[in-house]
Formats: sequence, structure tokens, C-alpha cells
Amino acid sequence: MASSSSLGFPSLQLQFQSPRKSSSFNSSSTSTRRFLVRPISASVSEITPSSVSAQPPEPTNLPVKKIPGDYGLPFVGPIKDRLDYFYNQGRNEFFKSRVQKYQSTVFRVNMPPGPFISKNPQVVVLLDGKSFPVLFDVSKVEKKDLFTGTYMPSLELTGGYRILSYLDPSEPKHDKLKRVIFYLLKSSRDSVLPEFHSSYTELFETLESKLADKGKANFVEANDQAAFNFLARSLYRANPADTPLGLDGPKLVSKWVLFNLGPLLMLGLPKFIEDPLLHTFRLPPFLIKKDYQRLYDFFYQSSGHVLDEAERLGVSRDEACHNLLFATCFNSFGGMKILFPNMLKWIGRAGVKLHTQLAEEIRSVVRSNGGKITMGGMEQMPLMKSVVYEALRIEPPVPLQYGKAKTDLVIESHDSAFKVKEGEMLFGFQPFATKDSKIFKRAEEFVADRFVGEDGEKLLKHVLWSNGPETESPTVGNKQCAGKDFVVLASRLLVVEFFLRYDSFEIEVGSSPLGAAITVTSLKRASF
Repeated sequence: MASSSSLGFPSLQLQFQSPRKSSSFNSSSTSTRRFLVRPISASVSEITPSSVSAQPPEPTNLPVKKIPGDYGLPFVGPIKDRLDYFYNQGRNEFFKSRVQKYQSTVFRVNMPPGPFISKNPQVVVLLDGKSFPVLFDVSKVEKKDLFTGTYMPSLELTGGYRILSYLDPSEPKHDKLKRVIFYLLKSSRDSVLPEFHSSYTELFETLESKLADKGKANFVEANDQAAFNFLARSLYRANPADTPLGLDGPKLVSKWVLFNLGPLLMLGLPKFIEDPLLHTFRLPPFLIKKDYQRLYDFFYQSSGHVLDEAERLGVSRDEACHNLLFATCFNSFGGMKILFPNMLKWIGRAGVKLHTQLAEEIRSVVRSNGGKITMGGMEQMPLMKSVVYEALRIEPPVPLQYGKAKTDLVIESHDSAFKVKEGEMLFGFQPFATKDSKIFKRAEEFVADRFVGEDGEKLLKHVLWSNGPETESPTVGNKQCAGKDFVVLASRLLVVEFFLRYDSFEIEVGSSPLGAAITVTSLKRASF
């Protein structure tokens, strides 16, 4: 639920009608060592934005250098960089080639989409683990309207409201809306474990049926339905199949996300079609109006007590509902849609040895807890926890982060310092920062037990997927993901439930616009 983590249309103000007349629209030990991540919680801090900022870098004698790179000619430079990013080089090579060219992890470039969607595509790129965290320091950077980067999707896609993800902590509404999300999480904490078990048992049964029938099974499709069901059942006590929404939720959300993120995505269409269609002009929001209304109606009808709390905090039911929809569908569902297939990819590629170690650790702890999965029990599974953190490190589900310098800054990489002017846009590509070889050994490899033990725990501060270090917590005064602990818990539950049921598995991996396309080709049921 990375509701606070970073990633115009003509004014066609759409009115989404409320269903109520009153509203307008590699170890297998069971060591009890605890990692520095708390179980799901929703304590709301009164900390002010300035007091939660990261510590400023310690004074050093690093040489101050001019930031290398340039933006090219107006209009031409941004389009060239966009074509390099999507087609000529691809995203990873786009950044890697410039690091090599400039011999620097800090440089200037244009970020997509550029003309005609974003007014100013110029950014200062931060690609190492030392410079990157400035993006979390809300005393130094502003986060207003930067969730998707150098452009902002039309407000017509969110009921006319600027959603929490687009608010800076200095804005009064940020505090209130983040409290609403904290309340949602706190009020549902007792239903998370049973509803995850129920929803993902259905997923496993679907995979087994497809394997028996066709010899392979599409994990992504089954995961989409399971994730949406889990979120609806655990957070809202609603079963989508029993409502007018039926089983259409994942399909509707995916279409709506495309209208929000299209300028940053590739669908695999020919370049001469895809680039004008997605990256040059916005998709008109009226095309998604009816689909969004169906989602809105479901959440409005299912979230009465949360909307009551929102009103108590001074947020209208309509605005609160649009925020709940966004937090659940865009942040949480979108995160699980990307993260879960990616986790399965890395665990699958690691092979049978890791699968056996996970199965032994998980089953041993569950047996010692009376056959039940418990929060305390999962804290006694160091390898399982490490595997989840490693998946979040090596392929963070929200890879792009932005922040606008509030004042003139000096930003340090490992070997140089750079002056940034007030108002300049800073951009970080997180997979490079979390695979920084000066911080992590074998940084490019998936090391399952990387975070096991005392030395492993010390590295958690460099796991940044939640728009902040793993060792810190979301507050109303920062932009760290409100559902940080919820996402970690759900990810742990996937691994635990999977290896209680199966000894091992085999997969085929393809590509998709969001996350990996996983096809399951073999599931070996538990034998011990």
C-alpha cells in the first residue's frame, strides 16, 4: 500500500455519482532473533514533517563537482531520451550507459514522458545508495504532485480530488487522509491472516486445477483475483463475488491503472503506435468513467465505518472513498500484482535447495505453534523473512521516486558532492540504489539469507521499497507507505502459505507491463 511512495487533459470534469443521495461523487534454524520490522500496526504519530527528516550527511571532504549530463535541445532532447528509455536502450541500459559515460551515479537527463504530457522533463538522477535517501527527507524535498514523476494524471481519474499520494506532508489534508488509511489498517488487523488463507487457498486450487487440465497455469491471472479478494475481504469485510462488482474488480483496476500510468508503460505494441498513443498524448478519461464508477460504488457500500471515521476527522465521505479506492486498488492491489509474481520468480529461480530450506523452517515453526500461522511464529522464521526482504531489495515494486529541492542543496554520492538549485527535480531509480555494490556484497544476485543474523539486520536500513528505510515507520509527517507493515505481512504470508502446501515448484518467466509474467509448470505437494 505504497500510498506515499513516488513512481493536461482538457477539463472534462467527470461526476462519479455516489450510491447514496447525500454524497456527490540459507539457514533453516528457528532462531527467535527478531528483525527490526514490527507486526502490522497503525500507530499515528504527531511528529511534524521537519522532525522526521533523514539525518543530514556528515561533513566530508568530498570534492564538489558540477553535475554531468545535459538536457539537449528543447523538445528534441526530451524525445530522444524518451525513445532511448523505452525502445533504443531500455530502462536499465538507459541509466547504466549514462553512469558509464559520465563516470558518475549523479547526472542530468530528461525523464519520460516529456512532450506533450509533462511540462518539464528535466531531472537530476540519483543512482547510488548514499545520494538516494535525500528523496525521503521532507525537510529538503517537496513531494507535491510528484507521485508519478514529471507529469500528474488528470484529477478526472480520481473524482476531482488530489489523492493522498500526491500531497506533500506540509499540506493539512495529508495528515487527515493518512489517518484514515491508518484507521482502515488498524480496524482490519484481525481479519488479515484468515482472509489471506482463504483467498490464497482458492488461488492454489485454481493453479492445481489448471495444471491438471492444461499442464501449466497462469499465476498472474489467478493472483490478481486472489489479491483483490483478499484486500476486499480483509479490509472491508466484503466478498466482491457477492456484490454487483462480481469478479470484474481486477480487470477494471488494471484498465484504470493504465489510464493513470500509461505515459510510463510499455504494452508491447509497435513503437510507431505505442509512443504516440501512450507517451505523447493522454488517454481520455471519459473512456474509463463507467468502470471507475463500478469500483467507487463497491468501496462506498463496503466502507461505512471507515467513512464515518473520515467524517469525524474532517474529510468528506466522497473524498475519503476516492482515497480508499486509490489506496486499495492502485497502491495495495497494484503492489501485490507486481511484487508477488516477482517474489515467485526469484524464489523459483533459486531452486529446490532453497525451497526445501523454506519448507523445513516454516513447517517446523507452524507445528510448534499448534499447527497455526501466527504473527509471533513468523518472527521465528529468519530465512522466510530474509527472502521477502531480498525480493523487495532486488526488485522494488515502485522503482521510481521523485522530489523537488526546497532549497539549494549539496548532495553526496560515495565519491563526490554536487550542488543542486532550489526547485530542481530530483529523481531516483531505486533498483540501482538498492543494488549498490558499495553497500551490498553480490548486489546483483538474489541472496536468500542476506538479512539473516545480526549483520543481516543492519542492512535493512538500505531496503527502501516503502519510500523510506525498512527500519523506520510511516507517520502522518512523512511520505513512507502507510501500509508498509501490511505489505510485508502479506508477502510473508504468501511464502508461508505456499511452502506449507508445496515442497517445490517450477515456473516459466515472461515479461509484462507490470511485473513478471509467471506461468507455473509444476507444483510438488508437501511430502513431510
